[in-house]
Amino acid sequence: MKKHILTAIAAMTLAAPCTQALRLEPIKYGDMENWVTRNIKESSIIGGNPKVIYEIAPKQVVNGNKPYKNTGGSPWATSNAYAKVCGVVKGSTTVSPEKHKGSTVAKCVAKMENVKALGIVNMDVMVAGSIFLGQVFEPISSTKNAYSKMEMGMPYTKRPKALVYDFEIVMPPENTRVKSTGFSKKKTLQGRDNAEVYVLLQRRWEDKEGNIYAKRVGTGRERYNRSVPWTKQHALPIHYGDITKQPYYKSWMGLLDGEKAYYARNSKGKLVPVHEVGWDDANATPTHVLMMASSSCGEAFVGTEGLTLYIDNINFGF
Repeated sequence: MKKHILTAIAAMTLAAPCTQALRLEPIKYGDMENWVTRNIKESSIIGGNPKVIYEIAPKQVVNGNKPYKNTGGSPWATSNAYAKVCGVVKGSTTVSPEKHKGSTVAKCVAKMENVKALGIVNMDVMVAGSIFLGQVFEPISSTKNAYSKMEMGMPYTKRPKALVYDFEIVMPPENTRVKSTGFSKKKTLQGRDNAEVYVLLQRRWEDKEGNIYAKRVGTGRERYNRSVPWTKQHALPIHYGDITKQPYYKSWMGLLDGEKAYYARNSKGKLVPVHEVGWDDANATPTHVLMMASSSCGEAFVGTEGLTLYIDNINFGF
């Protein structure tokens, strides 16, 4: 197993572009210096406690139990959420600004959110700390079909060589994960979770019925199964075209469809799944980019509590 991990790391290193040779193009607000502070009040039946929720956007304070929409031209969304389940208001904060290594960074942590009100609701939900390009539609009313409650990606037509960012991973010692959706019995699964960063370039189109399809133009995806010290200007290479025969390819880099499909609004304003139906030509021009950094990978509502990703200064590299 150790040999396989070292081989994969070596393959990625050989494929990675030299950061010093790249021209960096910042993603708006990707320096993590601007945050919205949202003050909401949870329902009195679960304590009526104040809750602070953060979003990546121009600095402001928002008071009250109000759904959030991206502001100030920010392309960022987070796994933080204002939820209203069975009439009970609950706030979830898994992403927050933190001073780290002399800079303000995004701290993304996997944690268990508890919602308990005798005779009404009793839920434990495992939530990963994630930031991504897109938006979340609040208030969240259910944990069912999590991807249908957010729109992933933004229009983008460039062809960068890499995603460049500063990061650190803090990995708990446990070799287990917990699956807890709030609607089924909590389960302990063997094997630790991984933190993950990815950038995917798609060429999308829509048919006359409003279904959205895409071909994968570019792929950059890394998972981290151990602690990683603070690393500046890490370059995650973006590989173009069909990469399934390449030595660095892993099954989790594959196409996203079915239960793995993310959602987007079609021309009719309806939120629909984006069906990735194939690998595009290596010289194709994308229409959209998806980017996510998360303290978990794979299935929604599965994670290792305490797994933490710090990330800052996110750029495209050319």
